[in-house]
Amino acid sequence: MPFDPTKPAFGSPDSSAEMRAQLNGLKDLIDAVPAGPQGPQGPPFASAVVDAVNTLNPGDSATVDASFDGTNVHLTFGLPRGNDGNQGPQGADGPQGPQGNDGPQGPVGEVSNAALATAIAGTAQNPTGITPFTGTFSDPPTQGEMQAFAAYVESLRAALVR
Repeated sequence: MPFDPTKPAFGSPDSSAEMRAQLNGLKDLIDAVPAGPQGPQGPPFASAVVDAVNTLNPGDSATVDASFDGTNVHLTFGLPRGNDGNQGPQGADGPQGPQGNDGPQGPVGEVSNAALATAIAGTAQNPTGITPFTGTFSDPPTQGEMQAFAAYVESLRAALVR
């Protein structure tokens, strides 16, 4: 059956026989197209090389240029940059200007023991010498149990104070 561009009709129920006939008709049309002369096979390419990525103005269309040198495909991309952002809020002395560049890295510093002691004064120590509380409590707890727990809490407090 030859290809019929009016089939299937819009809204008609699907028919596998009709679709198969249409596809076979298209294949027959494609097979009937004469082939052009076969040229010699070109050289294989080894790799693609990105030669450059250029920044374009905002709103420009992205571009790509490709060339082949016989071995490598060479690509050059053009990518538009984004629009400039808004400047900061109005300052007391007028509009705020754009942020400046970061300054150079400063020299590496050292902290003396005196500076460290001042910085951590009043902070908690690492209470490595304090073991978990191993006492028990009855219901209701006895005065001795509460005193043992109070003594443990006091040893913990003392260990944490610098």
